[in-house]
Amino acid sequence: MNRLLCLALVASWLGSAAEVLAGDWPQWRGPRRDGVCDETGLLQSWPEGGPKLIWKCGELGRGYCAPIIVGERIYLTGDVGEELHVFALDLDGKLAWKAKNGRAWNGSHPGARASCTFSDGRLYHLNAHGRVACLDAASGMEVWSVNILDRFDGKVIEWALSECLLVDGPRVIVTAGGSKAVLAALDKQTGETVWATGPLRLGEGNPPAQERVREPTGEPDNASYASPILFPLGPRRLIVGCSLRHVFGVDADTGELLWTRPFSTRYRVIATTPVRVGDALFVTAPDGEGGKLYRMREEGKAVGVETAWRTELDSCQGGVVFAEGALFGAMYHQPKTWARLDAATGKVASEFKGLAKGPLLYADHRLYCVSEEGEVALLKAGSGGLESTGRFQLVPERKSDVWTHPVIANGRLYLRYHDTLFCFDGRAR
Repeated sequence: MNRLLCLALVASWLGSAAEVLAGDWPQWRGPRRDGVCDETGLLQSWPEGGPKLIWKCGELGRGYCAPIIVGERIYLTGDVGEELHVFALDLDGKLAWKAKNGRAWNGSHPGARASCTFSDGRLYHLNAHGRVACLDAASGMEVWSVNILDRFDGKVIEWALSECLLVDGPRVIVTAGGSKAVLAALDKQTGETVWATGPLRLGEGNPPAQERVREPTGEPDNASYASPILFPLGPRRLIVGCSLRHVFGVDADTGELLWTRPFSTRYRVIATTPVRVGDALFVTAPDGEGGKLYRMREEGKAVGVETAWRTELDSCQGGVVFAEGALFGAMYHQPKTWARLDAATGKVASEFKGLAKGPLLYADHRLYCVSEEGEVALLKAGSGGLESTGRFQLVPERKSDVWTHPVIANGRLYLRYHDTLFCFDGRAR
């Protein structure tokens, strides 16, 4: 699929072209939910101390969610006291409005999780406790809300619900992970259920015999920490998502469960959004079998799925990007190691050492890598090997939870550490 066609599809999913412009970042991981920014003319190296800081804004609450940017507004969430707040800032970092979406998360690793999603003048957000809210993007006024755990008999998972909602045309897609549905589509105007995929129970589904799950059968699988993607396959559109112990594909128009594959991890943590690689899908998680590439094909009314390769890349919440014919991400159990994988084989083609694991973004032949210890690095992503072209310390004191994904919109680089959002000038002069 070429870039122009893809941008047209993105506009149809998220809103009118007048609202979502080419330089905007309207949802989690960008217009295509892939962590790839199409902008060019960006700095190819950084001066000592990093790019120029334009502004920073504090008092945004505790949280890990990345901002989204649409037009003249920046939207992000943070936990303030016992409440989750949604903030709207202008492009100078000044507060335009703030609203609430239920309770804060005060459990393990407290703070707001999910990013907002923009579509047709509204914001859609899932809080840590299963409350989905639709807000007017201009004012913050709540239009509707629903608790998906109550509706579909799900439960809060150990480190809280973290899914960034997917908007597909007139529908909002959410992983319910309950005994009544694993995935559901809500009417984005009203919150009413449009379709619901039946529960995904352990031991059920259609994996090959050698990949069947070895756990007690019958228990419904719950939502994971990952966010789904929309995946075109021939004339069909698939929604590909993850539960705590499975990867699955659902028909985007009917909600029919088309395929499942077990993806077990020791601590039941799948936190990396699936990544499209041509006609295939890459999924990874720590404390399991590493990463897998699933190749898909049409088989009449069914979808055939085969495991093309496995890899040692075991990224967690930092995510993976596919660019320049390769997959990039941070190793979880290999200390301070980032890797470039050959997308055809899964083999590690090159490594970069000396930077702690964390999230990343690809733009203009560079990787923007954020260490969970608070350092930010710009890496050359070419086939010659990963090479640093600039590093700076975002957070002066050494931390271990700098987990917010970087964002680039209209030449500006946005980085967050809990209650502070930083805006840097990323453009070359």
